[in-house]
Amino acid sequence: MEQLNQTYRGICKPTNVLAFPMQEGEFSDITPGLLGDVVISLETAEKEAVSADISIEERLSQLLIHGILHLLGFDHETCEADATAMENKSLELLRIIEKNSDLNAF
Repeated sequence: MEQLNQTYRGICKPTNVLAFPMQEGEFSDITPGLLGDVVISLETAEKEAVSADISIEERLSQLLIHGILHLLGFDHETCEADATAMENKSLELLRIIEKNSDLNAF
């Protein structure tokens, strides 16, 4: 995961989730119905789940939603308003798929 993060984002450290959009760039017309790929570090997710006192499944839900929202154009790093919009959408989706109503967004 650290190597992927370095190669594609220029950040030399591991991360928990990466999203690779397929709707952008030179070959975006090859698979027009495919949003892209989400890569999750299971090792990191397990550590974060333990730290947050949630199940690994709940943490994976958080990370998968986070990655998919990036593929849909959400970005939490541009400004506070965008971060809030992404967090609100994350919570909305978590409430649909997770039983734990106390589970927070990414």
